[in-house]
Amino acid sequence: MTKTKREVARRPASAAIPSGWEYAPAPESRDIVRVNESYGLYIGGGFVEPLSNERYTTIDPAREEPLSEIAQAGKADVDRAVKSAREAYAERWSNLRPSERAKYLFRIARLLQERSREFAVLESLNGGKPIRESRDVDLPLAAAHFFYYAGWADKLEYAFPNRTPRPIGVAGQIIPWNFPLLMLAWKIAPALAAGNTVVLKPAETTPLSALLFCDVVRQAELPPGVVNIVTGDGRTGAELVSHPDVDKIAFTGSTEVGKAIARTLAGTGKRLTLELGGKAANIIFDDAALDQAVEGIVNGIYFNQGHVCCAGSRLFVQESIYETVMAKLKRRMRTLRVGDPLDKNTDVGAINSKQQLDKIGALVQSGIDEGAEIYQPPCKLPERGYWFVPTVFTNVAQSYRIAQEEIFGPVLSVLTFRTPDEAIEKANNTPYGLSAGVWTEKGSRILAMAQGLRAGVVWANTYNRFDPASPFGGYKESGFGREGGRHGLEPYVQLDGE
Repeated sequence: MTKTKREVARRPASAAIPSGWEYAPAPESRDIVRVNESYGLYIGGGFVEPLSNERYTTIDPAREEPLSEIAQAGKADVDRAVKSAREAYAERWSNLRPSERAKYLFRIARLLQERSREFAVLESLNGGKPIRESRDVDLPLAAAHFFYYAGWADKLEYAFPNRTPRPIGVAGQIIPWNFPLLMLAWKIAPALAAGNTVVLKPAETTPLSALLFCDVVRQAELPPGVVNIVTGDGRTGAELVSHPDVDKIAFTGSTEVGKAIARTLAGTGKRLTLELGGKAANIIFDDAALDQAVEGIVNGIYFNQGHVCCAGSRLFVQESIYETVMAKLKRRMRTLRVGDPLDKNTDVGAINSKQQLDKIGALVQSGIDEGAEIYQPPCKLPERGYWFVPTVFTNVAQSYRIAQEEIFGPVLSVLTFRTPDEAIEKANNTPYGLSAGVWTEKGSRILAMAQGLRAGVVWANTYNRFDPASPFGGYKESGFGREGGRHGLEPYVQLDGE
């Protein structure tokens, strides 16, 4: 890719801010959160220095400034964490009355609520997402998951009628960088409710939320060793996956890594759940409420800079309304504010890392090279940090890379259809099957589309709506297993006959 073409992909020709009334800056204070100069590994109820003696720097992607030095856990460190979890499981947690386990989960949920502003600022600092998303989405949902599974902890017999559910042991959990605290809650809450102990590895680029969560664990007075946090890159995750004393692996991340994990665990007898990539279809019919649908399109792809596995990155518009929808969408895109994640007016924050920014740029350039038409609204990007302008491609063929590969960025591909059957056929023409959206006023059409779409979650006249009582997961290369709801307990229990 030439420098000129890359510049075209990242910055529109016009960098002028649209004329009209301007927002005054409304920055959230960074002072509420204290980031330590360095962190160790959280093992056995306290922080310990890594036996590997390795460290790396985690940064603020909006400023390209270092935030803290993070421990790189090696094989001996992972072994120490697993032994701590095994001891806590055998001696304390699995034998604790379920109603007592529920009390700990309730405490964690309340502490997350009380410290929500602190966590929200840290999520935006380390991850680059807008503060209003961290504050209004990530934190309430994370607390809600702990509340929800606290309610299940002493009712497992009702979750699995006529069966005797028992914990499975030590759960190894690996989470991604797009929703650091929320993914932690999705993993830890059901595992603890079912009586298991945990060794969790946060993403290499966004470890700070998990490390602050260790202080919540301390405040909740959770028994030592029930939750252990080991930080590091893919090498740490590989050690956790291959450790012989881990009974279950839960992974959220890329399809490529998920396949590698599945190969590693094949034949070992370990439990495995995978929540992997997606290339979701957002389908707009001609009878939809178009202004509402446009908001759903924007929320589906530009929420969290498109760093969402279930992002609606493929837009299917019925031909008769194509021009109207595109005009409305482009007008709405011109109002999106890109910039400081800690500014409460920001709609699209920073890309999480230089590596991810380069990947987005390369895929966007492939769309240009293959002949798709690119639109990027006028947008002035900050001089420092990792940024990408919200982008939409039209005249996209199904064979184009931008229509087939997960971009994981604020890039939308638009295709058209004539009939519901054609929409289903095109939407299912992907190796992924995580989510989809349908916009129409006909309830019968919604049900028919949901039946035909090979997606784990189908939203109707909304998008990216989550509830702890509702299961989430995919088909095909989007993984297997479910998180959330009663279904989210199943991977963490043994039932009679298993």
